[in-house]
Amino acid sequence: MQTTQTRMQTTQNRENTQPLTDHPPAPPRTSPTARRTVTARRTATVALTALAPASWGTTYAVTTELLPPGHPLFAGLMRALPAGLLALVITRRLPRGDWWWKAAVLGVLNIGAFFPLLFLAAERLPGGVAATLGAAQPLLVAALAVAVLRDRPTVWRSVWSVIGVAGVGLVVLGPQAGLDTTGVLAGLVGTATMAGGVVLTKRWGRPAGVGPLTLAGWQLTAGGLLLFPLTLAVEGVPRRIDAGAIGGYLWLGSMGGLIAYTLWFRGIGRLPVGASAPLVLLSPLVAAVVGIALGESLSPPQTLGFALALAAMLAAQLTPAQVFGRVRRRGGDAGGAG
Repeated sequence: MQTTQTRMQTTQNRENTQPLTDHPPAPPRTSPTARRTVTARRTATVALTALAPASWGTTYAVTTELLPPGHPLFAGLMRALPAGLLALVITRRLPRGDWWWKAAVLGVLNIGAFFPLLFLAAERLPGGVAATLGAAQPLLVAALAVAVLRDRPTVWRSVWSVIGVAGVGLVVLGPQAGLDTTGVLAGLVGTATMAGGVVLTKRWGRPAGVGPLTLAGWQLTAGGLLLFPLTLAVEGVPRRIDAGAIGGYLWLGSMGGLIAYTLWFRGIGRLPVGASAPLVLLSPLVAAVVGIALGESLSPPQTLGFALALAAMLAAQLTPAQVFGRVRRRGGDAGGAG
């Protein structure tokens, strides 16, 4: 009798635990509010990250209009070392373990090698030409990401990267653009070094508990310490540094240095490499806008290029599903309204 009751109880428990349908339970859906929150956070991250290359676009005008000519090493030193030391004072944190050599490598690629090459290109080339060489960085980042990160770029972002570079070329290149061999080589090598720095920064990330300001301080200090003896040995200090030059160094070291790189490293850590790299297209576009403010004008092809570059930056932040999904939804809404 006990055995029969036990079997009946077991059968009843099994029936009670049977699913009401043969279909597996559907995965939980993300609420529209949660999706909007994620989208808003990503938009804010993209906007803050974009401030970095936007500020770098002013480098060309500041270099040619305010800084003493013939001193790219000194300009790089003044942009890097004071800002890096200030960040160390604020954060009071030094690298540990293997981050000593990682910070040194990133400091050389992103700061120590890139800064003087950037200023050399800015001195020897028109700002638009120098900026266009830097606009090739998304393509270099995509190629390095395949080798280092095993990250295959999507066709969507690759195509928009090429379109963005072409658009920048229409904006800043023309029959009046002068090409100096040394300046071109400096611009290309500088672009390649920073592309390598972007990819390695994405691969290594940041140590636990280390913020982007600390990481920026490590790299700026490492790059500045590399430039210090080279500057003294090769260039020395400019004979005359006027008020305009002081203002230029302060701008490049603060907004173009510490603040920009803190935002940049924060964005690299949060955004896919294929989404963050195209943001550097803002640099030549800002350079073109600054040129307009100084009296230049845009021709119809340049205006077209400006629009293409902006479209490329925006499209690189989205996926085809997001773009065409929105188009289909709008089309459906319009059909339903009729």
